[in-house]
Amino acid sequence: MVPGAAGVAIKCKDGVVLANDNRATWGYTVSNKNTKKVFKITENIGMTAYGLIGDYQMLVKILRAQANLYTLDAGDKITTKSMGKMVSNFLYSRKMYPLYTNLVIAGVDDDGPKLYTLDAIGSLIPDDYGTTGTSMLLSIGILEAEYKPDLTVAQGEKLVEKTVRNSIKRDAMSGNGIDILTITASGAKEKFIEIKELGE
Repeated sequence: MVPGAAGVAIKCKDGVVLANDNRATWGYTVSNKNTKKVFKITENIGMTAYGLIGDYQMLVKILRAQANLYTLDAGDKITTKSMGKMVSNFLYSRKMYPLYTNLVIAGVDDDGPKLYTLDAIGSLIPDDYGTTGTSMLLSIGILEAEYKPDLTVAQGEKLVEKTVRNSIKRDAMSGNGIDILTITASGAKEKFIEIKELGE
């Protein structure tokens, strides 16, 4: 049994915006209403995740450590593209006993915003937006209709909130709140939106 998620990330002209819900489920039971599924890996890279919670929590620890080692070795911060390749290689190396997780990694490099989707065995696909989780089909429809490449991060935050908020209304596996991570060239900003309405 894999807990649900409403992971969304979009690339804007001046940054990236990532979001996810807060509900953890086990079968037909809501096991936790305050589960973090959006993570700041570095000041310029974030990740939104779906799958077994322990798997992606451990992956986050590994990626943060590897990003620090990269900085010490190279004397510069790791790029989103390099981080995506690192995650892809790590997941592929475990393909016979995979981590049960799907990811969207997004960040801002010196040459602009970048976004990649990854599955459990490490496929690395660049895109303008990505979704993951049990709300994926609902989320992708909203983004297909409303996403534009020239969105600012302020507009992107509104679109991402709308996408997650409407997706979780029809997905019993996700809900309870929305974490939003916005990354621009000047750094990362996190925001939480509580949802109390019935049938969120």
